[in-house]
Amino acid sequence: MPIFEYNALNPKGRTITDIIDADSVSTARQKLRSAGIYPISIREVHEKLSAREHRFDFLLRFFMPKVKSGELTMMTRQLATLLGAGFPLVSALNTLIPQAGSQTFKRILSRIKDAIEEGAGFAAALSQYPNVFSDIYINMVRSGESSGTLELVLERLADISERQQALNNRIRSAMAYPILMLFVGVVVLFVLLTYLVPSITSIFVDMDQQLPAPTRFLIATSEFIKTGWWMILLGFGMAFAGLHRLKRTDAGRRWYDRTALSLPGFGALLTKLTVARFARTLGTLLENGVPMLSALEIVKNIVGNKVVADAIAYAADEVEKGSGVARALSVSKVFPHIAIQMIQVGEQSGEIETLLNKMADIYENEVESTVMSLTSLLEPAIILVMGVVVGFIVVAIVLPIFEMNQLIR
Repeated sequence: MPIFEYNALNPKGRTITDIIDADSVSTARQKLRSAGIYPISIREVHEKLSAREHRFDFLLRFFMPKVKSGELTMMTRQLATLLGAGFPLVSALNTLIPQAGSQTFKRILSRIKDAIEEGAGFAAALSQYPNVFSDIYINMVRSGESSGTLELVLERLADISERQQALNNRIRSAMAYPILMLFVGVVVLFVLLTYLVPSITSIFVDMDQQLPAPTRFLIATSEFIKTGWWMILLGFGMAFAGLHRLKRTDAGRRWYDRTALSLPGFGALLTKLTVARFARTLGTLLENGVPMLSALEIVKNIVGNKVVADAIAYAADEVEKGSGVARALSVSKVFPHIAIQMIQVGEQSGEIETLLNKMADIYENEVESTVMSLTSLLEPAIILVMGVVVGFIVVAIVLPIFEMNQLIR
């Protein structure tokens, strides 16, 4: 069904812009008037947008605003509530479309509704937008459709998304202050070295005397930063571009992820975060009836680490041959020993889904506590480094003054 974008006046006389699906412009106009909305202009956007998406798919994916995870979570929660209240799927989607926060998400939901009305399944319609709906989302919806528990699956998906967002928000909140301190410290040092230090050290240079080594080093550093700051930025840019290019290759991404896992402190945090994501996703998929091999294939693509993904792929091959999950995962030595033990206990007791979710809770809590610990160490470390640098600047400036006093005496 075509989609129309309209400008109209609401009952309060305010101008609004939104979209509506209808068979024709006249039908869209009648729908709006029956809702108490008075259209000013209506134009069809569905076909034009589809043609442009077909021709410039890459550019549209790059520049088109992305659907926010919070927006998707809210839609999932609302859809589960409507389905639980007895709404048909099409009617529930039709109710949610005007409530979507962005025009992009409204268009996507409208096309999903149209696809369902044409006979497609909900999961099949969602799979047309892989940049919005993840593999776990689509497969859990497919499982809910086949088992007749779609509203329960959607509630579970909303719970997972809300829990992940809460964890990410706590991590961002914990890292915000150290990052702000680091940024302010870098700005202060830049101002000191490019403006304040040259105005003071110029006095010593004009005296035409042999300066102490710390002072000469400070002057050289100040001159380099003042005249070659663009080289520093260019170096960082080239390093970032080279790292990005390296990560696009399988071997490069594998090396990068292995290096990240082996870093002191950060590597342990990344391992816990990856294991928590693995356990939460695998446990949720198994709870909703997804077979183990299919679940491992999905989890492999969302863990976000090539080394861990290789370990899961190897485990999937071994499970297909009849091996246990815990034994197959232990071969790679990527997963912590306690995680392997919990999976093994779950396999033996027949409650692997419960143990995986419990393991996810444990590692999510450990991630949060680890972030707080690293943050508590990072703040004094930044202050210490700043103090050492500022102290060196002060010493480098004061040393020539002491030498001058000795010469005068």
